[in-house]
Amino acid sequence: MSSASPLISVIMPCYNAANVIEKTVANLFKQTLKDFELIIIDDGSTDNSIHILKKISKTYPSVIIFQQHNQGPGSARNRGIKTASGKFIAFLDADDSWEPAFLYKLHSALSNSPDCVLAYCGWQNIGLEPNQCKPYIPPDYEQSNKLALLLDNCPWPIHAALTYKTSIEKVGGFSEKWLTAEDFDMWLRITIFEKIVRVPEVLAYYHHQEQTNQISKLRLRAILNHWEVQTAFINNFGDASKTLTKKKANEIINNRLLHSAYECYWANDLYAAHILFRKIINLDLLNFRNFRYILPSLLPYPLYRIIVNRLRS
Repeated sequence: MSSASPLISVIMPCYNAANVIEKTVANLFKQTLKDFELIIIDDGSTDNSIHILKKISKTYPSVIIFQQHNQGPGSARNRGIKTASGKFIAFLDADDSWEPAFLYKLHSALSNSPDCVLAYCGWQNIGLEPNQCKPYIPPDYEQSNKLALLLDNCPWPIHAALTYKTSIEKVGGFSEKWLTAEDFDMWLRITIFEKIVRVPEVLAYYHHQEQTNQISKLRLRAILNHWEVQTAFINNFGDASKTLTKKKANEIINNRLLHSAYECYWANDLYAAHILFRKIINLDLLNFRNFRYILPSLLPYPLYRIIVNRLRS
């Protein structure tokens, strides 16, 4: 890395990542593009992360490390953005990884596309079932119904993109009210008015850690935050696009919520399915096709679970 202002700032939140962050940082410094700085923000870890970060600081003296009380990933990343001195910003979570050419190839894509403000690439899940770990190359959103596709689902994981710092600052960075989907929210606000460029290669890896008994509540929170981000976006920017009406946008986000409810139902996550189906009733999305699955959710959860399990037996 150069002694002058770096080309790229890599921002890494850390929360109870003592078992993985040292390896993640070591892998990061294998990037073929060396002109970057690493900013780590410890977000109130309660494990041994601080001790590991001190070791990292000795091994890599250029790494910038901050500590703060636990305020969530949006707050941690925003602190990194304020500190960043690079022209470009990439985000890498403490348990994820990149191919060595990640920064080089995404930066090259932006350099070759001066009308674009963000480059994104393909990725692969690690640590899930084999059918969920296939390499994935996202579509070229500029060649299709861009806003409709972006609105439907988060288009790439947070560490599969590189963008200009000024583009992030222009939209105010991350909203700190979301505990999940905060990246989805920011990508939407950046990409609605600006062009983006795809690098059609798998260059990012999403490492899924061992699941806990809280997975149902975590999944539910993620689904609801996703829906809330979509709804907020339509309320704030629904008239900004000439290619997507509010009616079509609401159809997209409601269908995504219904799809998520069914995913929980068939995955036997009845706790989440019960709450989501009730929300669908409140949104007046009940129809003949989904009547038999959704109507039982009006019952209290213990009774709902018994009835569903009996119907399946």
